[in-house]
Amino acid sequence: MNGSLLLRNARLLDPATGEYTEGDLHCVDGRIADEGPADVRTLDLRGAVVLPGLIDAHVHVTALTADLGSLPSTSPSYAAAHAMRTMSQMLDRGFTTVRDASGADYGLADAQAEGLFRGPRLLFCGRALSQTGGHGDSRTRGANAREDHPCCAGLGRVADGVDAVRAAARDELRKGAHHIKVMASGGVASPTDRIDSTQYSADELRAIVEEAEAANRYVAAHAYTARAVNRALELGVRSIEHGNLIDDRSVELFLSHNAFLVPTLVTYWALKEEGREHGLPESSWRKVDDVLGAGLAALERASRGGVKLVYGTDLLGGMHRRQNHEFRLRAEVQTPLEVIRAATTTAADLLDLTGEIGTLAVGAHADLLVVEGDPVEDIGVLAEPKNFRHVIQGGELVA
Repeated sequence: MNGSLLLRNARLLDPATGEYTEGDLHCVDGRIADEGPADVRTLDLRGAVVLPGLIDAHVHVTALTADLGSLPSTSPSYAAAHAMRTMSQMLDRGFTTVRDASGADYGLADAQAEGLFRGPRLLFCGRALSQTGGHGDSRTRGANAREDHPCCAGLGRVADGVDAVRAAARDELRKGAHHIKVMASGGVASPTDRIDSTQYSADELRAIVEEAEAANRYVAAHAYTARAVNRALELGVRSIEHGNLIDDRSVELFLSHNAFLVPTLVTYWALKEEGREHGLPESSWRKVDDVLGAGLAALERASRGGVKLVYGTDLLGGMHRRQNHEFRLRAEVQTPLEVIRAATTTAADLLDLTGEIGTLAVGAHADLLVVEGDPVEDIGVLAEPKNFRHVIQGGELVA
């Protein structure tokens, strides 16, 4: 029976409580069920741990290089081929759902959903909205012509002014965007802005939030400094991406606005270690230090303050292979269970898929990870995919 499977003699982890239950788990027609048919494929796990499939809420599956400025001149079909391989490898690393933070579109999401290639469920935003000279504007100082035409393979689209950003947001929503991504501060991989800048006016950000909310969607904002983060939260942004330089006021705003923080520690570690080997321009590499050291301190501040934290990686090009190392980095300041929740239950909440993914509850998608070892005791179990015995997606063995 398609999407049906019986896992016997498992240790079932509930990320919400951190408790294990010993028993069987039924997958029927791609969902977790109370019971299933007798003639279904059966796996005896002999005490192996089963937890929900992992969720990475900040990926760029079309970022085939760290030289983001080269993407607009890249063939879309070539970028798509790279993305399919990248997503297949993500599935092997235990990630059954990913949220793309700019670059991917409905074509990739539809192709994955239809089974045209193997990979995690893909929640996309299309192009990130950027002001001229912002983090989504990949032009160098000497470039004049805009290179953000929809047929190109870049990550961002430039829109300036309230009317223009409304139109851009509506256009991404028209194409099925699960969320809207906006660049609210400077960044590492952009050529002409400062990391400590704020981007977009309050009126522009407010208009983007209004358009997303009108469509029952939300806004995710790239932001580093407390000034940029706090401003975005006050204007209604739901998730802050990175947030390496937040302050105590930021924590208060996260709590009062019921917002989420998606740190991406591993990308700075990887960019510093090997970014230039994967195309990161020298000028961008020199900006990494501005955020690298502050990331763990920001994570600790947010965790201590009760902010809802979600797993994200933000890796580029050949550095995607470091995706699971984020578990180990976060465990320097969080408990293993807290990090597991960031990649399961809390991530599902951010994605508006509570009860659908990130849980072993009856009725949820049967997206599962079977591992050797106890990740609640040792987060290294999830940091090393060699510990994964099976990856199950929609009740079917996929790795």
